[in-house]
Amino acid sequence: MTERPAPHPDPHLREVAEWHPVDGTPTKKKVAVGCSIGATIETYDFIGFGTAAALYFNDAFFPANDPLSGTLLSFATLGVGFAVRPLGGIIGGHLGDRIGRKPVLVGSLLLMGIATVLIGLLPTYDQVGVWAPILLVVVRVVQGLAFGAEWGGAILMCFEHAPWRKRGLYTGITQAGFPVGLLLANLAFLASVPLGGSWAWRVPFLLSAVLIVVGILIRLKLEESPEFEELKQEGEVSKNPMLEVLRDDWRNVLRAFCLRIAETAGYAVSVTFMLSYLVSEDLAERPVSLTALMVAAGIGIVATVFFGALTDRIGRRPVYLLGTAVMVLWAVPLFLLINTGAAAAIVLTFVVSYAVCQNSLAGVQGAWFPELFAAKTRTSGASLAYQLSAVVSGFTPLIATGLYAGFGWVGPALLFGAYGLLGLVAALGTPETWGRAEREAVDALQRITTAPTTPGGGAPTPRTAADERQLATDSATD
Repeated sequence: MTERPAPHPDPHLREVAEWHPVDGTPTKKKVAVGCSIGATIETYDFIGFGTAAALYFNDAFFPANDPLSGTLLSFATLGVGFAVRPLGGIIGGHLGDRIGRKPVLVGSLLLMGIATVLIGLLPTYDQVGVWAPILLVVVRVVQGLAFGAEWGGAILMCFEHAPWRKRGLYTGITQAGFPVGLLLANLAFLASVPLGGSWAWRVPFLLSAVLIVVGILIRLKLEESPEFEELKQEGEVSKNPMLEVLRDDWRNVLRAFCLRIAETAGYAVSVTFMLSYLVSEDLAERPVSLTALMVAAGIGIVATVFFGALTDRIGRRPVYLLGTAVMVLWAVPLFLLINTGAAAAIVLTFVVSYAVCQNSLAGVQGAWFPELFAAKTRTSGASLAYQLSAVVSGFTPLIATGLYAGFGWVGPALLFGAYGLLGLVAALGTPETWGRAEREAVDALQRITTAPTTPGGGAPTPRTAADERQLATDSATD
């Protein structure tokens, strides 16, 4: 008698069973790498702006006679890009659920590349006065729109091609594109320091042109998501995915929003603000700060994939609880170590803040967020939650700078701890989408799909998407 899995308690996971084989698509590895490379390039562009804002833009695009005001205005410009990311997420999510994931991936990467190269060509405040910050804001808005559209498309493409039991690993590979981009961006800024003058920040942005061409060529060769293709074939593409997700899944949008704030706003305090803090307090030279961040980013590449894979074994929620708990405990020691000014201590703080606190959360989000939403509104739901948090994180360096001006280092330290606490509470209130019951059900389903079907016990018979849907339907009625 053929063994069948128990009825699955999660309607979202059961819905996924109707769309593609348990072992994923034949191009799953190619898609994971392609999405990761695209994420690397977009992060290089977007995060590179944060590094430049912390180290150069305060006197390049604003009056140099008031350093604190210049820093505040520079971080405000940084925040503008984050503020428009939700709009980019809404547009990208709508298009991803309406016309497909692939067009969004290609379009967002092209838009980001154009904006980034333009930053490297902008005139400074000394050259054109007030027009310099105005032009900087305009291209930053374009960057924000492109980056907002990017994440949902990349993660969903990877998620919907991946094997069921390894979605954490595969999406972790895509998420690892972000520390790779961070590493490359800071390597470019470190290498350009000897150039001096405006070339020290212009060259890293101009180099993006080469990366964009490579990324576009790779993404054009990727296959569309099998789940979207099946939705389109069966006429189930949502006419208004954003309205549907806000009406039916607003609780999950709110949960994912709070989960995401802990990760991205925590990064804004412990990395973006910290770079400026080190310089303003004369605790470290720029090469030391950038080197520390590059070491953390290098470790973070492996850490992100590791934490993603760990969620496949023990579930999404436990890993998130661990990461946010470490954030709460790390808030004060973070600044105590930084304030020593010792190079080794600075490296350690960046490693813990980024490779442990931030990457443990980012490694989970790639699988957990999509699993919270139905297939036909998945891009809209995951993108909206992910990018709404960018509004908070984008202005966090500005908030941290203000808190520091009023309360010293204790202000930003408590802010970092508060973000961790918010994430911890949100994780406790978010459903586990890959717990023991889900893993056991998929294991049983996988045993059926790989069982020999010939009388002599020969090789398994390949199964089509229609076979998988029928199998899932039979399993649900047992």
